[in-house]
Amino acid sequence: MKIQNIECVLFDLDGTLLDTAPDMVDAINQILIDKNLKPKPYNDLRNIVSHGGAALIKAGLEIDESDSEYEQLLKKFLDIYKANIANKTSLFPGMEKVLNKLEKEQIPWGIVTNKPHWLTSDLVNKLELDTRTNCIISGDTLSQKKPHPAPLLHACKILNVAPENTIYVGDAQRDIEAGNNASMHTLIALFGYIDEKEKTELWQADGLIEKPEEILKWI
Repeated sequence: MKIQNIECVLFDLDGTLLDTAPDMVDAINQILIDKNLKPKPYNDLRNIVSHGGAALIKAGLEIDESDSEYEQLLKKFLDIYKANIANKTSLFPGMEKVLNKLEKEQIPWGIVTNKPHWLTSDLVNKLELDTRTNCIISGDTLSQKKPHPAPLLHACKILNVAPENTIYVGDAQRDIEAGNNASMHTLIALFGYIDEKEKTELWQADGLIEKPEEILKWI
């Protein structure tokens, strides 16, 4: 299980490093409340969070891009979410132990997410992770985003580490695809936002972890 010569650990953000679902679902439900509609149960929307705001709008409000209100409601969702971005969001239980261990061993860790910079930076700053992480690559840092491997390779370039000596942890198929295409070791965060219908065994990851502390067994 242990991988030799690991120089770096990179994390997806939503559903891997941070449990952001409570604040994102709250933002959707605030829109429903404002429209005098019944809020959706948290568990109905939790596993959609990794797919971003657009997916949440579609599932929570049951509309798509063809709806005349779609763009307006998406903007409203993002405004509400940004204003409340760190109300309930926190590191997943056990993740603090992982980060402390990496920092103690002087193994750099970074964030590679599809979340746009204007949300990523605000969230990371409010949780005081900006002074700890060695690298933050957002969904709009480059012209490509996951599942393209470019963001992960860009992180390695910034950190001056070899992709083959890097672990990428994520909770979506595009994370594992991006990591594999970047020649990294990949771990699936089963504690993240993964729908029970998804077949993670087909994602071709190096391993699956039930809780964050299991990352340390691979280093």
